[in-house]
Amino acid sequence: MTAPPRILIIAGSDSSGGAGIQADIKTVTMLGGYAMTAITAVTAQNSVGVQGITPLEGQFVGQQIASCLDDIGVDAIKIGMLQNEDIVRHVVRALGEIDGDIPIVLDPVMVATSGAPLVVQDAIDVIRDQLFPLANLLTPNLPELELLAGLELRDTGQVGEAAQSLAEEYGFSVLAKGGHTDDQRIIDILVPPDERMVHFDGARIDTRHTHGTGCTLASAIATLLGHGQSMEHAVRLARRFVREAIEKAPGFGAGGGPLGHQAVRLKD
Repeated sequence: MTAPPRILIIAGSDSSGGAGIQADIKTVTMLGGYAMTAITAVTAQNSVGVQGITPLEGQFVGQQIASCLDDIGVDAIKIGMLQNEDIVRHVVRALGEIDGDIPIVLDPVMVATSGAPLVVQDAIDVIRDQLFPLANLLTPNLPELELLAGLELRDTGQVGEAAQSLAEEYGFSVLAKGGHTDDQRIIDILVPPDERMVHFDGARIDTRHTHGTGCTLASAIATLLGHGQSMEHAVRLARRFVREAIEKAPGFGAGGGPLGHQAVRLKD
């Protein structure tokens, strides 16, 4: 029996189960991985919003990472919300102890759907300076890409150019997600450093149940990379997983409800 890939998730907890650590664990499990976690913050939230958030101390976040790495080991890492500088610095320090080339997928959870910032500026600066150089893939949505690029991006061409600029500057791949654009179809753009762009085009699904799509996508990519898939194929399969999970959403909640991770049966 082949052992499942070991996926370490460094992110916040969603008490309602739709996003964050909970969505990550469901995704990793459904894609045949073994999920481990280092929780950065606990939240009180549901489909209509975030009612409260308490970040954990950076030292304890680092201790969680070390506990996983020292005993279980790791094949791929997914990083989500880090919130403050203390947490970021301890995550960087803990990841510096890894031996070998482990793929790291960084979902820069910086801006809420409402447009409100989720991390302080000092943390963003440290993420760019110290965490970006460790990452293999960055998965920003449109507001996050605009924040990182310092530009207002109006069309797919500008999105691709901004992603390419980041990819070239930091030497990682960028998956610019098109879900927040006004386009009739969703166009995600994968930009590897010094390689051709790959456009992924899909029809929009008419639903309000999309809570946790970004977390799910990043965790799916990390799991598939842990299985040994190429970056392009991992993104392609991960997008299929997210689409099916949206289509099979259980309909819970009065607002933007969770996905139906448990109902997805994805075949290569």
